[in-house]
Amino acid sequence: MDTVIPTEKELQQTQREIAPYIHRTPIWTSKTLNRISGASLFFKCENFQRMGAFKMRGAAHAILQLSEEQRERGVVTHSSGNFGQAVALAANELGVPAYVVMPKNAPQVKKEAVKGYGASVTECEATLEAREAAAARIQKETGATSLHPSNSLPVILGNATAAMELLEDQPGVTVLCAPVGGGGLLAGTALAGHYFGNSCTTFGAEPEEADDAYRSFHSGAIQVNTTTATLADGLRTHLGDQNFPIIQRHVSDIICVSEAEIIFAMKLIWERMKIVVEPSSAVALAAVLKEKQRFRDTEIGIVLSGGNVTLSELPFS
Repeated sequence: MDTVIPTEKELQQTQREIAPYIHRTPIWTSKTLNRISGASLFFKCENFQRMGAFKMRGAAHAILQLSEEQRERGVVTHSSGNFGQAVALAANELGVPAYVVMPKNAPQVKKEAVKGYGASVTECEATLEAREAAAARIQKETGATSLHPSNSLPVILGNATAAMELLEDQPGVTVLCAPVGGGGLLAGTALAGHYFGNSCTTFGAEPEEADDAYRSFHSGAIQVNTTTATLADGLRTHLGDQNFPIIQRHVSDIICVSEAEIIFAMKLIWERMKIVVEPSSAVALAAVLKEKQRFRDTEIGIVLSGGNVTLSELPFS
């Protein structure tokens, strides 16, 4: 695939552009989780990001790239929740109309948040085809610019700033680990590790029940899932032609974890670190715990991607 790999200068410019619209989130540690993992873990808490997830970074950057005429017509996206919330909030702040297509089975808390930020919500069947068709219809009707949740270079650049901050604050980190669904966060994290890390390697973490990125990475061609029966609702989409070449070039491996491993990791974060994360966030810790021997005695930066969880549907009691 031919794609433009963003440059170090572009990442730095992105960081400057979006700074007024995002939080510089904290990095938390846990002696207990260090002991359990056998490594030094540094958690980049994007669950504390505005609207509760890293996707505020990519959404803000993508909207900032639009012309005045494009902003007047608005933006449209499809999302299971977090990117929809990010687009809704960023668009609201920049005075841009926003239309968000969401699958019917998206968490109710995410649907309500999108509406609360002022966006127009259209629900559809829980398939990628249905999401894309609904978004295309709205785009045709309104003239809105389509924003892809993950397969977009402006979004990838925005996402990269989370790991850039992590590496600025913890320059000793030699391993980065991020969850992978659509691939926008993993691609951005890999770029940050490549340009700003100290011999830093990047790993993706993915549910076994939605392992398209793992299969894509090892086959060299984008694969899709026929089923996505995972608690990690933010990781049910597949890679795209913009992020896959970056992942191929700058990611070392993708580690798949079971639903039980995701729940165990999520429970550890809630109980030991006292912070709210959604299942998708726990996948990266689950991968590190699964591969303890690979990561032993290393300093690992883990991106906790978001904290938008439906409390009535927690996978543990």
